[in-house]
Amino acid sequence: MHGVDDDYRHCDKLVTPRGTIRHGKARLKWYDLAPAEEPVPSDVHQLAQRFLSCAPLDLGDDLGFVILHRCGREFYFLLVSSWRGNNELWESVYAKKSDAHPDFALFTFEGMHRGTFCVWEMGAVWHEQQAWKRYLRSARDDAACDVYLGDRFSGSV
Repeated sequence: MHGVDDDYRHCDKLVTPRGTIRHGKARLKWYDLAPAEEPVPSDVHQLAQRFLSCAPLDLGDDLGFVILHRCGREFYFLLVSSWRGNNELWESVYAKKSDAHPDFALFTFEGMHRGTFCVWEMGAVWHEQQAWKRYLRSARDDAACDVYLGDRFSGSV
């Protein structure tokens, strides 16, 4: 029915803030996203952080956020989002497909019409959109930057 498989059963997932990470001069909030009963394993979280620290991203001094999304037993998305052009959200997408793939790799999309954020990721993205609007209305100084980086979502989506 309308793009939803008949056997699909939806369940909530949990967004867990995990601090801030730097990539060059960029500062990014970090979120883990997973079912409450199957959180992101610490070794996968650490692998994702190591991968991102070496990823060839040109983020400049952007502010933004990362979502490490557990999408089943062995598949993970690593979504790196930063604010640019005053009010635009830019994104790089990486994935780790299984234990057979030892690291994250750039995720490529086929076709012109492609997915962006799933229903779970949009919970954190919506919070970040609201936090960025507050930042844009602020003095946008160091104190406002600290407020933005400290404004994190946590909860069920």
